[in-house]
Amino acid sequence: MQPLSRVRGQHPLRVFFAVLTEKNFYEQLGWPDPRVIRYVADLLADFSDVDRAYPFRDQHGRARTLVSEMLLEAESGTSGVADRDAHRQIGDFTLFMMGLFPEHLTRLKTRIISASGDFLLDYVKVGKRSYRIVAELPEEGSEESVGGATLFRRLSEHFELCVAGLGYIREDLRRQRRAPLDQFRERFLN
Repeated sequence: MQPLSRVRGQHPLRVFFAVLTEKNFYEQLGWPDPRVIRYVADLLADFSDVDRAYPFRDQHGRARTLVSEMLLEAESGTSGVADRDAHRQIGDFTLFMMGLFPEHLTRLKTRIISASGDFLLDYVKVGKRSYRIVAELPEEGSEESVGGATLFRRLSEHFELCVAGLGYIREDLRRQRRAPLDQFRERFLN
């Protein structure tokens, strides 16, 4: 897994997701937590680049697309990054997929694929656990370490609420004129 560049600052995509996330978390969920809202908005902007969503790579450089593979690398220490970063990525990925593409997860679980370790995974439990691990392993010497543990603890404890918030965002995206959700779906699931 290698660190990738992010959509920076006031990029229109970041602003778009910030407004959409704030609207839905405030109005639909009644959950005005600015740190969680910002984190989820940043996640959406960052994952608009498919390489940010799939940073785990196999020995041939191919993206690892299954959470079971990501977990194996994170747990065995072979992901090439700190445990904290690997688990943060797993939490982010499971949250993103549960919120925006639940139909993909349903298809994954209903297909009989003996080779897919994700067939038996509960993405909610995996995501909650990964964020809890991140909260317990705060990054030393960074500004995130002060409030980061609290943020990731909240993401872990309220994972289902974040998924619901992303579900509302998904519906807003679906109603958009040019259907950005369809573009996301094409990038991630095809």
